Amino acid sequence: MPAAPPEHWLVHADGRRDLLPVRRWHGPPEPAIESVAARCTGPTIDLGCGPGRLTRALAQRGLVALGVDICAEAVRLTQDRGVVALRRDVFDPLPGEGRWAHALLIDGNIGIGGDPVRLLRRCGALIAADGTLVVEVEPPGAGQWQGQAFVQSGSSGDRHRRGPAFRWARVGAEAVAGIADAAGLRVGDRFRFGPRWFAELVRS
Repeated sequence: MPAAPPEHWLVHADGRRDLLPVRRWHGPPEPAIESVAARCTGPTIDLGCGPGRLTRALAQRGLVALGVDICAEAVRLTQDRGVVALRRDVFDPLPGEGRWAHALLIDGNIGIGGDPVRLLRRCGALIAADGTLVVEVEPPGAGQWQGQAFVQSGSSGDRHRRGPAFRWARVGAEAVAGIADAAGLRVGDRFRFGPRWFAELVRS
């Protein structure tokens, strides 16, 4: 029998372990991702694009789309889908600052850097005055958490490998309004697709 593919877990310092949906990320856009792409009507920057399924979904709708990721392999995979991607930290200078119609933080990427207020303030600087920032959040009741996390990888029965620690955060649907306000943004809309929750933020 072929060996089981490795599993990847995001392990939080507070003891929470989330199985990372790596297969989903590498597949075609699922309906929830298509629902996010459908809200975009102009040039869109996909922050933490991973293998690029959302960036690709945007481009297929005829939009100018740019994927951004700090991981070289993610950028390569996004480019292999035939769309534009840059290897860049979200806090580094990025093309089109202040002119994007939409910026996206999906698949838990509101956790990038472990400081959601700083991250949302940065994203607010990327969008135009009438632009939107769409973020995926935890379901209601999750609250807010910031701290250290790491990725643990391995196949069933194998010894698991632990990656380096990094700063990360979680934000529940009920906590996003306060964080947005502290970042100079406000919640324009909330929506969900099945078990997944999203908030659309606009400038205050």
